[in-house]
Amino acid sequence: MHQLGELPHKTLSQLSKKYGPIMLLKFGSKTIINISSAEAARQVLKVNDLDCCSRPVSSTAGRLTYNYKDIVFAPYGDYWRELRKICALELFSVARVQSYSFIREEEVASLVNSISQSASSATPVDLSEKMLALSANILCRTAFGNNFRGSGLDNGKLREVFHEAEVMFASFSATEFFPYVGWIIDRLSGRIRRLEKIFRDLDDFLQQTIDLHLNPKKTEQDHEDLIDVLLRIERDQRTNTGAPPFNKDNIKAILFDMFLGGSNTAAVTMLWAMAELARNPRAMKNAQDEVRNVVGNRGNVTETDITHLHYLKMIIKETFRLHPPAAILLPRLTMTDVKIGGYDIGPNSLLQVNAWALGRDPDYWKNPEEFYPERFVDSSIEYKGQHFELLPFGSGRRGCPGIYMGATTVELSLANLLYCFDWKVPSGMKEEDINMEESTGAGLTQKRIPLNLVPVKVF
Repeated sequence: MHQLGELPHKTLSQLSKKYGPIMLLKFGSKTIINISSAEAARQVLKVNDLDCCSRPVSSTAGRLTYNYKDIVFAPYGDYWRELRKICALELFSVARVQSYSFIREEEVASLVNSISQSASSATPVDLSEKMLALSANILCRTAFGNNFRGSGLDNGKLREVFHEAEVMFASFSATEFFPYVGWIIDRLSGRIRRLEKIFRDLDDFLQQTIDLHLNPKKTEQDHEDLIDVLLRIERDQRTNTGAPPFNKDNIKAILFDMFLGGSNTAAVTMLWAMAELARNPRAMKNAQDEVRNVVGNRGNVTETDITHLHYLKMIIKETFRLHPPAAILLPRLTMTDVKIGGYDIGPNSLLQVNAWALGRDPDYWKNPEEFYPERFVDSSIEYKGQHFELLPFGSGRRGCPGIYMGATTVELSLANLLYCFDWKVPSGMKEEDINMEESTGAGLTQKRIPLNLVPVKVF
């Protein structure tokens, strides 16, 4: 494993050029099949989707999701199908996401006001920190409601706990690869102790948020937050004798998924987009001209404006192509014999798709290393899982159910940053000096060096 380095998606992409787009890798007791071409990905995620849609066992995921009571890591079966339906109809439906538009608009307005203070003194802004805080604030209010801010619960503490969980997912676990003796190594190294502490901190925080919603003295609000929705589903399931069990642990596990995947995914995408635009002033100006022509002198961008921002949408597609949030999609587990690219693959095999490699495949993309949003002009390619050369959120049954919610946050935030401000690199720097090195954590491909830009207030 150490030979893959800190950025395994890049190493695996290089290996695939030598050994082909379907590679068998052996790590301890695990055999992993790496997929690095759009056609092979199509065979896994579409042609054989049903036979390849379970998840492998993981001691870390199992503990932090209350024994797989979530949707991301749960094995395929009746319970997972019920959760998927809940996500589609209740948690991430278009109507539900649109009902939270006021939260996104208020939080983005707060971000703009904060940046304006730096603009008045021409002070560089740490956009890395701003984007993380924005995403966390939006997700906290969406999940926990207005009561969260006056509850005494600490948003910073929540971010700290989930950061520790991300580190745990990204760190080596001997149990995963040597199941019979690995637990001894994990216990001696302190990994099991750290995992238990993270679980206790996580459980304590999530239980407090649920208790706030069950408190009869809580302040009433005029909309359902996501915990309200989940508690309502729990009550309904009690009277439905044919439904799978659904209790507070299920609610906590689902919330864990949302924060582990939702908060950082949006922040990472916005950060990469701003970094690419800062390095490409032509694209930056095109985007600013578009949004300012559409919005005029109104002073802010609303979600109803987004449908008219075609160049912005191309920028986001290009960002997803070059910087997919999950460079390597979460592994799938085969449930029966399948044939991929002419190879016979047996049950209980791990399949992982290198989304980063797909987005930079010269067989599908001209000048794949270049940031060029115009490549999507008159193109039908989308990032929602139907075009296998662009898979930032996966595809098929295991595709990310929260695509619409995340994309809406990214679109509105970027649109306002481009509308309200011009952006310059700090004094003494050139655009090409912006560091674009990557780092990984919990599978997310993040920017290693924080992005600092100088805002110039326009609106």
